[in-house]
Amino acid sequence: MFVTRLISGIVLIIIALLALGLGGPVLAAALLAISLIAYRELTRVLQVADKEKGLNVMEGIGMAGVVIYYAAVYFSGAEVLQMMSIVGVFMALMFVYVAVFPKFKAEQCIGAFFSFMYAPVMLSFVYLTRMCPQGIYMVWMILISSWGCDTCAYVVGKLIGKKKIFPVLSPKKSLEGCIGGVLGAALIGGLYGHLFVEAAFPNQTVKWIIAFICAVGAVMSQMGDLAASAIKRNHNIKDYGKLIPGHGGIMDRFDSMIVTAPMIYFLTILMIQF
Repeated sequence: MFVTRLISGIVLIIIALLALGLGGPVLAAALLAISLIAYRELTRVLQVADKEKGLNVMEGIGMAGVVIYYAAVYFSGAEVLQMMSIVGVFMALMFVYVAVFPKFKAEQCIGAFFSFMYAPVMLSFVYLTRMCPQGIYMVWMILISSWGCDTCAYVVGKLIGKKKIFPVLSPKKSLEGCIGGVLGAALIGGLYGHLFVEAAFPNQTVKWIIAFICAVGAVMSQMGDLAASAIKRNHNIKDYGKLIPGHGGIMDRFDSMIVTAPMIYFLTILMIQF
């Protein structure tokens, strides 16, 4: 299992490095594919549709909405079109819910929209971060804050973790591990800022700002991981899927990045402006 997980992790890192480095259509296409799979995983867990059957109309609207939303993000970049696509998905779901009542329950309609917002919309901030000014440097903070935090938290927790802070939700997580994840992400972020960002912008001292952003992102990363775990426990499942050997589904591997990406984007915009 460890070898399988390690190999899968290495492959994921290589793919992430290529997509984030190239940006543009490659990154947009990769995020679209990931978002569609994540949406499907979430709707199945939330019982928007029967797991044994194909897409129903609720899921179909959501998946079409994901494509339309990413088209608005990639081709126009206009925030009004992005908002229109989000509201459009909500209105379409509500229309179907009312038109065929009582075929669908309110929980299914809510689950379909929640799944659309949770993974696809939140993940789009990876692309938005990459394509903003100096985004080629800022986007790596998402990986540092999510996967970097996960690694540091795991190592520290294994070495000195004792105090369990989420015994019911996540029995293996310790206070020491959580703190280690945040501090580790801050340290990696500071080193990254010093070695790469400040080298590209020699007149600016940003390593402390980047360290702070990565620390905040790491806190959000752990919240995202716990939130995804809570959903799994509510529905008595171990993994969201089996797509990634040793890791589970897309949601199992990208749960922390989903929440981290918007936070890094907004803090990056503030950093650039001020």
